[in-house]
Order: sequence, then C-alpha cells, then structure tokens
Amino acid sequence: MTDLSAFPITRKWPAQHPERLQLYSLPTPNGVKVSIMLEELGMPYEAHRVNFDDNEQMSPEFVSLSANNKIPAILDPAGPGGQPLALFESGAILQYLAEKSGKLLSQDPAQRYQTLQWLMFQMGGIGPMFGQVGFFHFFAGKDYEDKRPRDRYVNEAKRLLGVLDRHLQGREWMVDDYSIADIAILPWVRNLVERYNARELVGFDEFKQVQRVLARFLERPAVQRGLAIPG
Repeated sequence: MTDLSAFPITRKWPAQHPERLQLYSLPTPNGVKVSIMLEELGMPYEAHRVNFDDNEQMSPEFVSLSANNKIPAILDPAGPGGQPLALFESGAILQYLAEKSGKLLSQDPAQRYQTLQWLMFQMGGIGPMFGQVGFFHFFAGKDYEDKRPRDRYVNEAKRLLGVLDRHLQGREWMVDDYSIADIAILPWVRNLVERYNARELVGFDEFKQVQRVLARFLERPAVQRGLAIPG
C-alpha cells in the first residue's frame, strides 16, 4: 500500500485512497482547471476541499505542500521515477498532467509551444486581470467610491477578450486541438461573466467567438463534472 505519511498535508486531509493522485482545491477558476483536466484524462484521484472560510489555505499542513498558500495543489504518489511528487501552481500542474498522460499537449514541437504560449497568456494576463475585475466589481472593492481602479481592470479585461476573440476567429479551440490552453482560459471567462456578474460591464456580448467556444467547452461532460469538484 502506498505510504504518504511523510507529507504533513495528509495529517489534515487523510488519504482514503493513497494510491491515487491527491487534489487539494476548491471550485474556483484556478481550482477547476485541475479537476477538469483529471476528469478529461479519466485519471483516478481523490479530491480534498480546502476551506477558505476557516483559512485552511494558511495552515502549516497546506503550506507544507503549497508554499504560496494557494489552491490548487496535488500530491501524486506515482510521480517521476515512481516517487511521490508534490506540486502547486495550476499551470505547472496542467503541464505535468499532460506530459504524464501524453494527452492534451501536442507532441509536435510547434503546436506544443503554441499551446504553452496561451497557457502563459492565461497565467500572466487573463487570471490576474479578470480576478481584479471580480474584486472591484463583485467583492469588497465594489464599495470603493473611486471607480478608477475598477475601470482600469475592466478596460484590460475587454482588451484581453478582444485578443481571444480575434484569435478564435475560424478556430474550434485555442490551438488546433482541444488542449490545456482551453482548460486554463475558459473557466476564467466563465467566472468573469457568471460569478462576477460582469457580462454587461465588459461588453461580453460583443465577443461572439469567445461566446461560441465557451459554450462548446461547457457542453463537455468532463468539464461539467470538474466544475463541481471538490463538492
């Protein structure tokens, strides 16, 4: 039987199935990237909910796995060389799982780097900027009288949506085939318009190509399952 007792995180979130990949997460835009990926791959895993209401992300056990105290994080008992691997940062986890499985990241060098390019685009642009829209429009920042910070991030969100819309013209997915680039980007687009209620604010109805691809993404059964994990 696989022994994960050397990892402090398993003391707070015991593994009922230690032979499976352990996921520590919440159904946030970053969190569902990994649950969707695992569902798409059909890879056995065990999901653990990290409760922000109780500041569990700040606990010593969680920080022992995720140094930046952010979800998601994973503990793969069957990592490289058959040794357990602890990993945080959603983009790194997506790339790791794609390489481990040989799926959703092309082996063709050109297509592979194009996919990674759009993955980095999400991590450096879409996630941070859409998240700031959420803060200033939906969460605590909405009460600020000065709307200049909100408007700055709204304008940048519109610009990024425009980048996506132009790129998706005539394409089914971000790169030639469905990939980790789509899994990284589209949960954030969904969150912007559904969770943050920013559809009208960012003029989302203008971005027809983004709407089209997002709708197609949300029709996938693995996506629908992954969006609700961990429950």
